[in-house]
Amino acid sequence: MDNAGVSATVQRSQQRVWPSVARRKDLASALAAFPRVRLGHFPTPLEPMDRLTEHLGGPRFWVKRDDCTGLSSGGNKTRKLEFLMADALGEGADTIITQGTTQSNHARQTAAAAARLGMACHILLEDPTGYADPEYTLNGNVFLDRLHGATVAMRRSGADMAAEMELLAVELRAAGRKPYVIPGGGSNSTGALGYVNCALELCEQSATMGLKIDALIHATGSAGTQAGLVAGLAALESDIQLLGIGVRAPQDKQESMVFELAKRTGARIGYGEAIRREDVRVNCDYVGAGYGIPTQGMVESVRLLAELEGLLFDPVYSGKGLDGLIDLTRRGAFGDMQNVVFLHTGGSAALLGYPEAFDLPGYQIN
Repeated sequence: MDNAGVSATVQRSQQRVWPSVARRKDLASALAAFPRVRLGHFPTPLEPMDRLTEHLGGPRFWVKRDDCTGLSSGGNKTRKLEFLMADALGEGADTIITQGTTQSNHARQTAAAAARLGMACHILLEDPTGYADPEYTLNGNVFLDRLHGATVAMRRSGADMAAEMELLAVELRAAGRKPYVIPGGGSNSTGALGYVNCALELCEQSATMGLKIDALIHATGSAGTQAGLVAGLAALESDIQLLGIGVRAPQDKQESMVFELAKRTGARIGYGEAIRREDVRVNCDYVGAGYGIPTQGMVESVRLLAELEGLLFDPVYSGKGLDGLIDLTRRGAFGDMQNVVFLHTGGSAALLGYPEAFDLPGYQIN
């Protein structure tokens, strides 16, 4: 978010209006056309972070609590899975296949959704970090994957995970099963509908509260969350400024992924022509050495929010997004904005896979 972009944003925010009731109803009707199975607690809370605001200065900060979705410790994938699992049931599936990296929040929530619906679940994990510590390879989300009854198998780093899932699907079909394959992160045009719905939910909450939101900041990786938000905000003609903080790919690649998926998602709800390339903005300055590899900024940001607000963010995804939010604030990127919302995508279970990254003190000796 460069200075020119900030100036334009602030100028537009002076004439900010909430999306009309008619537009909100139209979008709700479009979403109602898709099958959906209820897995989460919605709407999730929209809460002020006043101690963080006082600490940083700048705009007033709010948090959209998608860590409170209620499915296996919560997280953003619950919204996607409500649409994906409904599609799987509609196809007569009895088995779910998905993939992720070792400490995958998506894998954990998919395992929980399958358990809730009485379906088998097979998870393929790829490790991009090279870490061998059992706390990382077996604790946190991996422990919960197995606790939910999923089978977990590892694949080499750099493997074609889509091809690996299809090979497994072929084996399962030969054994008489009916598998349904969910892409990593639940990020296709079906899963992204969950975040079209989140955009609608957030705009309805802000209108009810009389809260005029200037910007919405969030972590972005497999593209589905941001693509859904882009499509939803475009359909509503909202002027909330959306910024993704990249956790994986370079900026050009990430923005291209988001834009293409946003167009496909928008087309499914009848708003494909509303998606503009300039609405997709990603800052990838906070990725560090790679996906799933801790950074000092992430560690400091996660500790800060734990101590100031009692909130837990994960080290792989939301923690790097939080690092971006805090650093951009300190550099004055939000200018004269008054209200900035951070989308909390959940995933605190992954903290248990990275205890050494935080170098916390042991017991005090009296």
